[in-house]
Amino acid sequence: MGGGRPARRPPEDSSGRSPRARAATGRAAPWRTRPQRALATEFQVSRDTVQRVLRELVSEGWIQSRQGSGSRVIKKQHIQSLTPRPSTQDRTVMLGPIIAEAFEKPDVTLDVYTLTSESLDAHIRIQAERIRAGQIAPRRIALRMLLPAEELDLPYPRAAGAPGDPRVKARLLSITHRHTESLASVLQELKVQSVVPDVDLQIRHAPLTPTFKLYILNGTDTLHGLYEVTERRIVLEDGEEIDALDVLGVGATLTHYVRDEDPSSTGSVFADTMQSWFNSVWNLLAT
Repeated sequence: MGGGRPARRPPEDSSGRSPRARAATGRAAPWRTRPQRALATEFQVSRDTVQRVLRELVSEGWIQSRQGSGSRVIKKQHIQSLTPRPSTQDRTVMLGPIIAEAFEKPDVTLDVYTLTSESLDAHIRIQAERIRAGQIAPRRIALRMLLPAEELDLPYPRAAGAPGDPRVKARLLSITHRHTESLASVLQELKVQSVVPDVDLQIRHAPLTPTFKLYILNGTDTLHGLYEVTERRIVLEDGEEIDALDVLGVGATLTHYVRDEDPSSTGSVFADTMQSWFNSVWNLLAT
């Protein structure tokens, strides 16, 4: 399993989680972010860095910023459950409780296909907090993550009117590397500290452009969401803002399928199909 020093994470709010993380885990909007000065002090970064991250969140539609009143997070992840669990008939569910339930099992397995590892990093850190607090005690965590090959010429994100601008791809790779290192670090800490006896993280890269995000949790819950292409302002690593074609992973609506005892049910068939697809790419295409 890979390691490395923990990467600095983007500024967070008063709960200790980034706005994206709270949205991904189902915290209801709206809420306010912490003051910029406090964020800069907490994460030992400049005010310029804080302002860049906040501009990025505004461009993604996560927050609203108003002069003199700070920033408000206004967006959250949407999930539609086609096969709700017997314990609830509510078809509108949140991603956080689904992942939290998966981590309550003694043997946790996750197969993930995604454009970057940003939102997954947030989820794993939240579950790591629960493990350290003694709220849950999995004996094994096995994560397989499929990412696009880094040398691949992706159609998005790219600068509007200048598809060959290398700075946009550099930004994507920087985001991926930062959160992949962070993810590896937190899992490695759980293993080194003997909090979780068995931790297995494997990351492979496939020569495919992700058109959807996929989570397969413990072989029972499958979450699938298409990436919708949008034109928006992005903030490059040097702070420059440009118009770009991009996709918003956390903002995508996910469809939730649950495997049940009926092998011909919608949930079971979809789970089997996506697991077979993931295994085929993992074993035959990815490196």
